[in-house]
Amino acid sequence: MDFSTIHGVVMDMDGVIWRGDDVLPGAVALFDLLKQRGLPFAAATNNSAKSPADYVAKLARMGIHGIREDQILTSGRVTVAYLQAHYPPGTPVYVIGGDGLRQMIARAGFELSDAARVVVVGIDFDLTYNKLKRATQLIRGGADFIGTNGDKTFPMVDGLVPGAGSIIAAVQTATGRAPLMMGKPNSPMFTAALELLGTDAAHTLMIGDRLDTDIDGAKAAGLQTALVLTGVTTRAELDASPGQPDGVYDGLPELLEEFG
Repeated sequence: MDFSTIHGVVMDMDGVIWRGDDVLPGAVALFDLLKQRGLPFAAATNNSAKSPADYVAKLARMGIHGIREDQILTSGRVTVAYLQAHYPPGTPVYVIGGDGLRQMIARAGFELSDAARVVVVGIDFDLTYNKLKRATQLIRGGADFIGTNGDKTFPMVDGLVPGAGSIIAAVQTATGRAPLMMGKPNSPMFTAALELLGTDAAHTLMIGDRLDTDIDGAKAAGLQTALVLTGVTTRAELDASPGQPDGVYDGLPELLEEFG
């Protein structure tokens, strides 16, 4: 890759910056390099369970300081922006998701309600059958259906676990309705990232660990792409894929060697 053409960087977090609560090698050095070079960057994640403030705090605990909330782009944040653009304040919204997502939606002026006009589904580590049941009833009754992201799995220290996409699939199966998706690989996430950075797609790099979301979505949006093999995608899956990233690295240290 020709890193001299890069004017801005978007990076995934789970599987790139950390795995679970463990910071991955090269993460601190990557942020330091971007700051030293004055390159705008955004940390973008499909995980909607936490708010940007939560992620700023988590990065700080890992030794990555000075990150602003507006540099954190979650599928939850993109979802809230969509709600604000398409629904009036006070619209009742039913949420399957973490406290971070619920708080963001409430702070944006929407009413969290079991009798809602809109159903938003994201990752929920406290998922119950009753939550799925209520979401199904509302959507079957005419409520709009929005999914934060379609990740089937979520990387944890002890392996891959069901992601938001798995929960959304359950609701979709029960309702026969496909959701409007916000996160990667869908365009709303990448449009928001480019607007945040103020860069054009051709000179913006996406660093990710998933072919099906980070890389495929970024390539469709016109960004340059770098895959690190520290998250979901394995070398065997990469070799079997018809779509290939612009660069492939075992981890961030190897990417930094070329970037630096």
